[in-house]
Amino acid sequence: MIDRDGILALVPHQGAMCLWDEVVEFDAQSIRLRAFNHRDAAHPLRHRDRLHAVHLGEYGAQAMAVHGGLLARAAGEGVKPGMLVALRDLVLHVPRVDDLPGALDVQAHCLVADASSSQYRFLITHDGATLASGRAAVLHSLPGASA
Repeated sequence: MIDRDGILALVPHQGAMCLWDEVVEFDAQSIRLRAFNHRDAAHPLRHRDRLHAVHLGEYGAQAMAVHGGLLARAAGEGVKPGMLVALRDLVLHVPRVDDLPGALDVQAHCLVADASSSQYRFLITHDGATLASGRAAVLHSLPGASA
């Protein structure tokens, strides 16, 4: 298992904006993570004292970043910067998540990845119940960046 400090070393999201607390397992195609911060009153995505389920899209996107960081590290490469360019088929099964007592879990699976972009599907659950699912795409070759 990889803890929060290990995750922080892999992703650009720092401090409270790093949404995942631990990597439960991963392989070349998928990752499973867990978060406990959704109940935190100081959560950076809270609005009007609630963490709305729409923010689970960001949790899904950050799962991609953690997986990409782990794969890059395993290959002896640096982490590639990226920009979230698409969030598709986002289905929310709850209106908010700050009132859930246990951990949030994500399963993210790489659909396609190359040097310029990656696409994943993700499923976020709480205590076995589905909270959200969707697909996300990240562009690694940022416009205007030198190669």
